[in-house]
Amino acid sequence: MAKPTNTQFDIRGVNHLALVCKDMAKTVEFYRDVLGMPLIKTIDLPHGMGQHFFFDIGNGDSLAFFWFPGAPEAAPGIASPQGLPGLGSLMTAHGSMNHIAFNVPVEKFDDYCGRLKEKGIKLSPVLNHDNSPNQVSATVTDEVFVRSVYFFDPDGICLEFAAWTADFDESDVAHDPMMADGRKAEGMITAHGKAALAPAE
Repeated sequence: MAKPTNTQFDIRGVNHLALVCKDMAKTVEFYRDVLGMPLIKTIDLPHGMGQHFFFDIGNGDSLAFFWFPGAPEAAPGIASPQGLPGLGSLMTAHGSMNHIAFNVPVEKFDDYCGRLKEKGIKLSPVLNHDNSPNQVSATVTDEVFVRSVYFFDPDGICLEFAAWTADFDESDVAHDPMMADGRKAEGMITAHGKAALAPAE
């Protein structure tokens, strides 16, 4: 399958994802010292507005954090999941950032799970995502397309280490999307028995 490309804009991946933390010092300790992400830019915002720090997550992408004095407290189950996938509810509110998945090499996935445990990080079960009715396999099979493990940062932001194990083709785009009223937008993706991989011209 030819790789679908964006014909509208030359978007080159994620520049940065901006999150909000309660304690920037703890955030630096976790992302720089526990996960090993280089801290590449720090900003004291003008007029006492707070701080904005950037961590390198590889491939030219960054994870950024704001710290705001007097920011509202975290709201698990609204702005972040109440539990790790496999251990609790994954649901979050409309417009929330549910989790961020960091891409890791598949051959290092199990080692990285061990390293996180050694660092005292509580992990979800390893989820081997596949296309079975339960969409998770207890073992790695030919049907598994990504391996995932989830954990929280000090602010309750849900993080994932994800390792792709398969390449996608047309058969992987096979579901029409749900609308706000709970109905499917029939034919939007699966029109005429063929998936619409790109926007209509």
